[in-house]
Amino acid sequence: MEHLLKGKFGRVVISSYSSHSSKYSPQKRFQRNIASLWGGKALDRSRSVFHEHYKYQRREYGMLIVRALRGVLKIRYLLIGGAVAGGGALNKKYNDWKDGLPDLKWLDDVLPDNEKWNKMRGNLIEFKDNLRNNIEIDPRIKALSEAKYSQFKNWFEQRLDDAVAAAEKVDQAHKTNLDQGTSQVLSEIISRMYSEVKNEFKKKNIAYARPFARQESEEDSRIRKEAQQRLNEIQDEMMQTQIKYQRELEKLEKENKELRKQNLLLKQGRKPNMKKIKRSLIDMYSEVLDELADFDSGYNTQDQLPRVVVVGDQSSGKTSVLEMIAQARIFPRGAGEMMTRAPVKVTLSEGPYHVAQFRDSSREFDLTKESDLADLRKEVELRMRNSVKGGKTVSSDVISMTVKGPGLQRIVLVDLPGIISTQTTDMAADTRESIRQMTQAYMNNPNAIILCIQDGSVDAERSNVTDLVASCDPSGKRTIFVLTKVDMAEENLADPSRIRKILSGKLFPMKALGYFAVVTGKGRKDDSIQTIKDYEENFFRSSKLFKDGQIRSTQVTTRNLSLAVADCFWKMVKETVEQQADAFKARRFNLETEWKNNFPRIREQDRDELFERARGEILDEVINLSQVSPGEWEKRLSQNIWDKVSGNMFENIYIPAAQTGSAETFNTAVDIKLRQWAESTLPSQSVDCGWESLKAEFQRFMQKASIAPDHDDIFDELKRAVVNEAMKRHKWEDKASDMLRVIQLNALEDRTIADKRDWDQAVGFLELRVKEKLKESERLLKDLLGPSARERWLYWQYQNELQAKRGQVKKELDKVLHSNEKHPPILSYDELTTIRNNLQRNNIDVDNEFVREVWGALYRKHFLNQALERAYDCRKSFYMYAQQMDVDCADVVLFHRIQQMMKVTANALRQQITNREARRLDKEIKDVLDDYGQDQDKKMQLLTGRRVTLAEELKRVRQIQEKLEEFIQALNKEK
Repeated sequence: MEHLLKGKFGRVVISSYSSHSSKYSPQKRFQRNIASLWGGKALDRSRSVFHEHYKYQRREYGMLIVRALRGVLKIRYLLIGGAVAGGGALNKKYNDWKDGLPDLKWLDDVLPDNEKWNKMRGNLIEFKDNLRNNIEIDPRIKALSEAKYSQFKNWFEQRLDDAVAAAEKVDQAHKTNLDQGTSQVLSEIISRMYSEVKNEFKKKNIAYARPFARQESEEDSRIRKEAQQRLNEIQDEMMQTQIKYQRELEKLEKENKELRKQNLLLKQGRKPNMKKIKRSLIDMYSEVLDELADFDSGYNTQDQLPRVVVVGDQSSGKTSVLEMIAQARIFPRGAGEMMTRAPVKVTLSEGPYHVAQFRDSSREFDLTKESDLADLRKEVELRMRNSVKGGKTVSSDVISMTVKGPGLQRIVLVDLPGIISTQTTDMAADTRESIRQMTQAYMNNPNAIILCIQDGSVDAERSNVTDLVASCDPSGKRTIFVLTKVDMAEENLADPSRIRKILSGKLFPMKALGYFAVVTGKGRKDDSIQTIKDYEENFFRSSKLFKDGQIRSTQVTTRNLSLAVADCFWKMVKETVEQQADAFKARRFNLETEWKNNFPRIREQDRDELFERARGEILDEVINLSQVSPGEWEKRLSQNIWDKVSGNMFENIYIPAAQTGSAETFNTAVDIKLRQWAESTLPSQSVDCGWESLKAEFQRFMQKASIAPDHDDIFDELKRAVVNEAMKRHKWEDKASDMLRVIQLNALEDRTIADKRDWDQAVGFLELRVKEKLKESERLLKDLLGPSARERWLYWQYQNELQAKRGQVKKELDKVLHSNEKHPPILSYDELTTIRNNLQRNNIDVDNEFVREVWGALYRKHFLNQALERAYDCRKSFYMYAQQMDVDCADVVLFHRIQQMMKVTANALRQQITNREARRLDKEIKDVLDDYGQDQDKKMQLLTGRRVTLAEELKRVRQIQEKLEEFIQALNKEK
């Protein structure tokens, strides 16, 4: 084909041929191409031309088939070659892994071979057979061992069943919020099981029969004693925990019962019944008195509600009379010791069961059980001692309790500390006067019923209480006189008519509504109330006074006394309660008017509500710490770290090392000082920076909140106190210093600067810090020299004599530095002498220390200027440094090390703050808030102002008035 179409059309023919579609046969395509070249003119060629072309096409098809077969054969060779190469690579990988395994040939020297193992096994079997054949156990010992084993097995199974039962009770206790009863049952079961196990082991001394018995070693004895001691400690800890959370469990029990009841009603599709529980009149009245006792304002004169005040000399029998009226021995007793240290308000009411309960507790003490009575007396004594604070002997805090029982009269009695005439050394200096003032405060209430107790066994002339009662109630319209210990008086008095004079009101100058004689015991504290009542009735039945008619029957026994006191009490209540309700209503109106005039747009909130608001705002600011970005944390931390370490960095490391004069000495001195620094004070300084940064950031959020438009400044003092207390309690974790020490040492030991960017950052850091120090040096030099010549001319400022002298010294020192810019930091003796001589020519006489003072400030400025110039020169010296050429840029490397140390330290501190310290600070703030929330004195100290006190008074007056109105409604219904 190429031979036929040689010439100027040859290339065109080939190109055209190759561009046509393949739908034509080779012969047709050839004819079309020829026709297109010659404009469609027919060419008369011989048939041989087409024959040659046809042969050419067949050869081309053959070549295509050969090429296809060769490609297929190549794939086979590729597969075979890949398999061979992969196998070789795998074999090489296996050999490398095998060579990497540790050498275990040393085990062949340690472990015995198979022959030694078989020999050892045979020896053991032989020893077992010899032991079985040669040693015989006594059948009695064997029988005893089997019996002991069987006995121990039965005992252990029984203890296991008890433990399972105890576990079920524990689970039930958790399901009911660990109520008190279940917790006590659990404690009793555990204690009983422990005692049984201990006694069983002691009694039986269980041991397996062994042919070779041995004595207990000292190590075993020590381990056993430690285990016993640990078991005792666990028991004590369990009991302490149970006592500590007793009140919380009681509250949980009460709340749990109510919630379960409401939940059951909701599941049944019914609404909970919110009907109030019907309370007795005396309980309602007692609640009013409790509210008044807690009403700490300036309006105690309004507390004129009736109550029975029990007063008397110490050991006159006040408490015994009250116990006889309550029909239970509920107060602690002591021989000649002051037991009543605080007022005890006892509300007596009738009920089916004889129980007692404190106002702030849900526990009921069963007064028919001696164990509950003992617990009640301990609780009363504990509350009295806790109420006494600040080295005082007595307290005015009221302990409120309720006693219910069959046949009890409905009365509210207040037992006061006994009047004393002599103070002992263990009492506070103001004890006697405090008791008198407290007693007078209660008796001055015009509606209080005074129950005056007089000891009949002592001379009437020794009485202290009668004069005090006569001064408070001179007419005797609300006083009931009670003579105690009449049995002893009848036995000891020579003139029995003296008792008749007392009970008729003719012996004492005081007057009373009625006079009663009682016997409250035989002098034995273990006697029951019923025993004392029987003794009292028998005494008066057989008494000479009663037989002779000197005493009327209505004037004796505590039963008649309680009836008379109850009758007088309720008569006084009905006459005065409405007047008191009106007084509180008027007081409420006045307080509400004052609030509307002074705080018209503010909601009334007492201290508890304000404290909860402050708690929420403080905790919100703690949460805001998480909003600070890592970049901001590290920026502030880096700046704080530099502020903390810059002084040591310049004064103790950089300047002394730079003044050595050579790069080698500079690097050596820097390395030594940096390592000493990192191993000693740098970690603790860094931790201090982290803590100061956290504190500053939190205070910044608090300050930001204080300038908000809706900020209430009444919380400011409370917030400051809480934050300061939390900061005092917060301690950074000790392991942080050790962690920082490691990373700081690694950072400071790296003296390489990898790239130009790090070099530029180090140079910029050096320039920035040197400029800061240079400004400080210029300020110091200005303070020494005074105003410059420009300031003296323009601003009429003057130098003092000392500053003028320093100016002359500076001129001489400038000459020294000008003559030698690389002058060492210390002036030689000859230079000092020359300077002083030059100054003396100008009639300026100074000593060497004066010159050194100016020289120190001047040379520091000179040195920092030189350092700044070197930093400028080092800006373009990185490539010379990288090629290890001699460049004077050692201080750039030093500041790069410091910069890297600060970066890693800031990063570590930031992680410590965000991961640990912020959460620990949050917990400590919550703890402080919990402590302050339970401390009313703290609230009164930190939440102050007329707005707070007015809201407190208004809330209390509302509560008292509402309770009084509720009581009056119930009283009218009963009428």
